[in-house]
Amino acid sequence: MTTPHQPHSNTAALTPTRRRLLTGALAAVPAALGLPAWAQTPQRIGVLMLHGKNPGSNQDPNMSRLKPVLESAGMLALYPDMPWSRGRYLDGHFDQAMAEIATHVKTLRSQGATHIAIAGHSMGSPAAMGFAARGGDVQALVLLAPGHVPARYYTFQQNTTVRDSVDAARKLVAEGKGDVRERFSDINQGRQLPVIATAKDYLSYFDPASDADMGVTAPRIPPTTPVLTVVGDADSIRNVARSYFVDKLPANPKSQYLEVQANHLTTPVVASEAVVKWIKDALAA
Repeated sequence: MTTPHQPHSNTAALTPTRRRLLTGALAAVPAALGLPAWAQTPQRIGVLMLHGKNPGSNQDPNMSRLKPVLESAGMLALYPDMPWSRGRYLDGHFDQAMAEIATHVKTLRSQGATHIAIAGHSMGSPAAMGFAARGGDVQALVLLAPGHVPARYYTFQQNTTVRDSVDAARKLVAEGKGDVRERFSDINQGRQLPVIATAKDYLSYFDPASDADMGVTAPRIPPTTPVLTVVGDADSIRNVARSYFVDKLPANPKSQYLEVQANHLTTPVVASEAVVKWIKDALAA
């Protein structure tokens, strides 16, 4: 009795030359069909990690513990020192910070990253949003315990120090003194901080109308860019995050708002496993 021939995909029986030809032909299919880069190259996710502002830095033990979790999941992770760190506070204009982020993204690309996610903690969150809103090379955003809220600092009734500094900086700019370094004020988790900067540089971070305000940049995030927002149940931002910026983000089916049992500092490490899973799902081919 004759049995019908059963086709199979085993290439082991092919000669080495035919196997190479077949492999090359299959690899050329995505490009020939005009598919995007992620369909033509094996996926490798690069994650740029942005720390919080002074006293934060890329040595912060909570955010730092996210890096090995990302790397153990096969992702590239880069955790540089940024202009708002303890050692650089406040270094230059917000535009300079955006340029530094672009340089770090290029580094991840040069290391083989096919997709870029930016994970920001506290001040790193509005920086990540500002970069995306300006059309930067990023395909997913992770906002961990988002902080730095110029619009809210400016309207605080119980503490007007930032509002007074913003008004003073605006006056200096109007008088043509915007490039002179002066002493201004900041508030970080209820603690008042001095800021030595030019009026122009200070306003680029603290003016409620600036790109450093999450409420300003949220509507400008590309609709194709999913956003994960993670807020601790013991973080004061929890009470205002949705109305302040989350509800202003363009709708994206992969975007998510997550609350975890953590405070402002511990949110990154508490949410680390959830962050890895979300990034993989959000950037799945």
